[in-house]
Amino acid sequence: MFRSFMKFITLALLIAFAPLGCSHSVAADNQDARSDLSERSYSSIYWSDGDSGKIGDIKFRLANIDAPETGSMKQRGGAKCELERELGYEAKAFIVDFTKGKSIRIVRDYGKDRYGRLVVDLVADGEDVGAAGVDAGHLRDWLHIKGRAQSPKPDWCQP
Repeated sequence: MFRSFMKFITLALLIAFAPLGCSHSVAADNQDARSDLSERSYSSIYWSDGDSGKIGDIKFRLANIDAPETGSMKQRGGAKCELERELGYEAKAFIVDFTKGKSIRIVRDYGKDRYGRLVVDLVADGEDVGAAGVDAGHLRDWLHIKGRAQSPKPDWCQP
């Protein structure tokens, strides 16, 4: 009876702690994949709005940057006012034009956000994409530390 109990306990412990052993190798694989990203250069990029899009199969969001929303004011997460939507379309047009025909590179990967997008710093022909948008007035700085916003989301409805 004691021997059966010990086998049961051993098996239970193996099952309970098996994911911990696996998570290390998965994390190591993810780290290897992340380091590969910074070594790649991309020639095309799709922008869904002024601060997020897709490079190949990678959905991304610019780190520490906010762009005005282009979504309908009726939808959750959409623009808060018509001015924000207009600014959102201008921001997207700027960022599309800024990166068009340039060599795009991910220079820093902060991991995934709550929507599964990779949060990154991008450069286009060596120039920081987010900083260029901020300098042009189409994007705003929005600092995050460990995925947490350090200030309220910028208000695009106040000119």
